Amino acid sequence: MSTRRNFLLQTALGLAATAAGPLAAVAAAPKPAGQRFPMGMAGYTFAKFSVDEAIAQMKRAGIEYISVKDIHLPLNSSEEKIAEVLGKFKAADIKVYAVGVIYMKTEKAVDEAFAYAAKVGVPLIVGVPNPELLDYTEAKIKATNIRLAIHNHGPEDKLYPGPKNVYDLIKHRDARMGICLDIGHAMRAGEEPGQAMKLYKDRIFDLHLKDVTVASNQGKPTEIGRGVINFPGFVQSMAKINYKGICSIEYEKNMADPLPGIAEGKGFFEGVVRSLVK
Repeated sequence: MSTRRNFLLQTALGLAATAAGPLAAVAAAPKPAGQRFPMGMAGYTFAKFSVDEAIAQMKRAGIEYISVKDIHLPLNSSEEKIAEVLGKFKAADIKVYAVGVIYMKTEKAVDEAFAYAAKVGVPLIVGVPNPELLDYTEAKIKATNIRLAIHNHGPEDKLYPGPKNVYDLIKHRDARMGICLDIGHAMRAGEEPGQAMKLYKDRIFDLHLKDVTVASNQGKPTEIGRGVINFPGFVQSMAKINYKGICSIEYEKNMADPLPGIAEGKGFFEGVVRSLVK
């Protein structure tokens, strides 16, 4: 194991937690309520699981926030269905802070996304409106006071590969239109996440935390701390801009069995935060 890996593991998890395994590190970590950078989950992580199964895994990992994906709460859900799903999260002490990612290719889709967020009762949509719909989307934001965080999806994405592609289109628009910075896809698109945090600080409303194997379109998802992203530098950038949003893990390496990777990533990230942020 490299010197860098030894240092990062010892800093993030502690020698005892490393010996006991990632779930032990999570069990020993403080609850996220009130901490500097509260952690959540991007609902897509649980695409292969029911709401109940997703909740069970979040409880084991000690994560209390979620951005709900339409896999678990469809956009056309009835009021009864919305109440049922929200009730399950509330009973588990999990806070639904956003919905998405929601793709918007027509004005009708924009209308549906904002109506859905209003019915769910969240102040934030993580979404991908086509660029030609930004004027219409901005008007919707002004009418509803619901914020939009546009998600970057990496070099394969023709609309928003990196956060700069989003920022350049929104920087002169309503301040409630911002970015969901997916740090793995940003890295693959050639933008270092810590630098992106500082460059677009006023417009970053949400984070999708992950790691990637290489900083190119060949990069594959891996556990947080095992790839090429400089997490100490990223955390320092978060602290410098006083980031106030949720830090949501989006784990895609093994979506059939995500809990070990979620737990390891959470333990690593929180360990870096504890070691660097006072």
